[in-house]
Amino acid sequence: SQPVRSVPLGYTVVEVEKRGVRIKKRLAVDTVEAETVRLIFSLYRQGDGSSGPLGVKAITCHLNERGYRTRAGARFGVATIHGILTNRGYVGEWVFNRRCSRTLTEKPKAEQIPITVPAIIALSEFEAVQATLKAHNPRTTPARVVTGPILLTGLATCTTCGGPMTLRTGTSKSGKVQRYYSCSTHGRQGKTGCTGRTIRMDTLDALVTDRLVEELLQPDRLRATLASLWSQRAEKTLEVDGRVTALRHEIEAAEDKLKRLYRMVEDGLTDLDDILRERLATLKQERDRAKGALDRIHVAKRPPTEIAPEMIERFGRLMRENVTTGEIPFRKAWLQAIVDRIEVGTDVIRIIGGKANLEAAVVGVGSTDMPGVRSSVRKWRARKDSNL
Repeated sequence: SQPVRSVPLGYTVVEVEKRGVRIKKRLAVDTVEAETVRLIFSLYRQGDGSSGPLGVKAITCHLNERGYRTRAGARFGVATIHGILTNRGYVGEWVFNRRCSRTLTEKPKAEQIPITVPAIIALSEFEAVQATLKAHNPRTTPARVVTGPILLTGLATCTTCGGPMTLRTGTSKSGKVQRYYSCSTHGRQGKTGCTGRTIRMDTLDALVTDRLVEELLQPDRLRATLASLWSQRAEKTLEVDGRVTALRHEIEAAEDKLKRLYRMVEDGLTDLDDILRERLATLKQERDRAKGALDRIHVAKRPPTEIAPEMIERFGRLMRENVTTGEIPFRKAWLQAIVDRIEVGTDVIRIIGGKANLEAAVVGVGSTDMPGVRSSVRKWRARKDSNL
């Protein structure tokens, strides 16, 4: 069985088999809590629709200000949010018997038992979050990578090793200086670190922007992409609404049973013996558990289920213009509004982004012509008095 205190937010323990006094349990998705977990990942990648992606501290403030609480009823903390964003259990990779229950020290790998649990977050989304966490760490990535004058730095990565593609220059026989995106791991460690990947800067810039303009940013393609997002969101909404209804029925059923038992005792139809006391305690626990789960549900402002065609068309037109013309930092800000990363392989280049991120950018254009610009601050705790 799994101790309740070690079950991460978004999961619950259910009984699957009972053999005598031994009860076999497993982890199952808690539909309501899972939405909070998905919200945390969404806020980190896309923001709340009124700004760009939120950092760990901003997500903590966002949740606490809107009344979200942990399973224990406490406010969220920075460490809790960071732990959720980095917990591989949410992609179905759970490790049982990982720590000693008394000392909380990690046990040897040989004693740990990997098990499969239902995933809450898609693996591609989880890995994108890990890449962003790593990229936005001020100890590893200076701010110039995020807002600097090279179009795809901070976005282009090497498919072989996952390392960033950074600027490298070379001089041809004619004396002309050429600029390249090159795998930084290969540059630092040679072939022992990565076999390497190099592509001319103007070639990759043109390939990425041309494909975005020709494929994604056309009105018909934008509408189809967003329509699939709205369909998935509608299914999740129905699932959550069903969970709410089930919890309310559980509370009503438990309260009705409690009332009947109390009435029988008052009317003298039964005695309040040990068995009845245990039954009353069990019913109270069931009612309180259902109430606690229901209290954690927040009817948040739901994203639109449809965006006006003229807004989509305007967004596509602005994006097609702004990712291809203007100063590099300006074009880069527009690209970062819809692209999470660009994987550069030997034979293929993948442009990866989230549908919700795209939707937030379309809606954002309705109120402003400039998307939020991601940024980082290097050594923001220069005195090292916190967050070491």
